Amino acid sequence: MKKTFLVAMGSGDPAPWVKSFDTLLPEFSIAKLGDKIEPGDVSHAMTWYHPPGSLSAFTSLKAIFSMGAGVDHLFRDSNLPNVPTARVVDPDLTKRMTEYVVLHALSILRQTRRYRVQQTQNLWSDDNHQPAAGDVRIGIMGMGVLGQDAAEKLSLIGFDVAGWSRSSKTIPGLKTFSGSTELPAFLARTDILIVLLPLTPDTRGIIDSRLLKGLARDGRVPAPSLINAGRGGLQKESDILACLDDGTLHEAVLDVFETEPLPTSSLLWAHPRVTITPHNASVSDPMAISRMIADQVRRVEKGEPLLYQVDQKRGY
Repeated sequence: MKKTFLVAMGSGDPAPWVKSFDTLLPEFSIAKLGDKIEPGDVSHAMTWYHPPGSLSAFTSLKAIFSMGAGVDHLFRDSNLPNVPTARVVDPDLTKRMTEYVVLHALSILRQTRRYRVQQTQNLWSDDNHQPAAGDVRIGIMGMGVLGQDAAEKLSLIGFDVAGWSRSSKTIPGLKTFSGSTELPAFLARTDILIVLLPLTPDTRGIIDSRLLKGLARDGRVPAPSLINAGRGGLQKESDILACLDDGTLHEAVLDVFETEPLPTSSLLWAHPRVTITPHNASVSDPMAISRMIADQVRRVEKGEPLLYQVDQKRGY
């Protein structure tokens, strides 16, 4: 009898994933939540916002895999089985995220929002002062795989890049800050703040008025700007709006939100200095992600340790 690989999705269409794993893991039966299966046959599960408690019956689980780089959705489940758990680290996801942050950092640098508005006004302005990339300081919060790749590419363009993480990291060629004691100094040298942090109890709501008011006031830009492509729970949207309105922030680019989809009643939609994207900064490709998870399954079956394992106690 084949072991069962479970696709446990509480949102999105599981069909493409079932098809991918059926091709990549022919030695397994592939099932989705709701299928008629024997709980004891399920040895591995891939999850994306699975309903809390829906994995607790599978007592033979050897490993759980997040469908994406984020894992906060896993820890919504207080009954999550205590088995090795891994997130996705995939070159495709990393490249897509870097494309997103580079695109919007350059857009802020080259003032494309201002020129779009002028175009609607048939206005040709000769006020074309723009600082060079080397005169603009970018700060990245979250120096994991995504943050490090973004920092490398932004540095190549010429931006003055630094990184901050909760624990100390040494990254060749990059100025780094860590912990709460070094956060003020990091913020004070940041003109464009890029947030790629995981969502944990310690980081929930970290993007608030206090943090934003700590950003640089001596830069070559009108005011600091924010790009959040991490998790929606990191930000307090009312604080972001207040900081845009009082001049603390110049622009905000938001790919993630406290509630998704973003409610039609949200004031963010109509704000003239907010760019909204629908949580698509780095979209998972089913075949690429499935291939990586299939490789991980085979590692487990051979008794090898999981790559990119998550610490369930820390939440990332």
